[in-house]
Amino acid sequence: MRPPITYSAFLATAFAALVAFAGAAVAQLRPIPDDAKRGHMRYVREMVIEIDGDRVLLSPGALIRNTDNRIVLPSALPPESLLVKYLPDAGGHVHRVWILTQEEAARPDKKK
Repeated sequence: MRPPITYSAFLATAFAALVAFAGAAVAQLRPIPDDAKRGHMRYVREMVIEIDGDRVLLSPGALIRNTDNRIVLPSALPPESLLVKYLPDAGGHVHRVWILTQEEAARPDKKK
């Protein structure tokens, strides 16, 4: 008969593994719309960003999500250019932005 501590240790290890991989599983389920455009984005100032060399405004209420799917303020973006997918609003302002992970960047865009 096995001692109960071995079974408890197994359960604790299994639980720890599930908790460790839960964050990665959630990050893989980011719903980036198929019609989102791909580009290189850089923060300029206030509500102004640069996408592929063109300066554009963020819409009121725009959301920028980092690779962990957390909302990031524009001024908190790093100074270097980031590979993103983005959606404009009806007025041409950028409304939603997703900073791509390495895995997302490696995937080809879906054909329209």
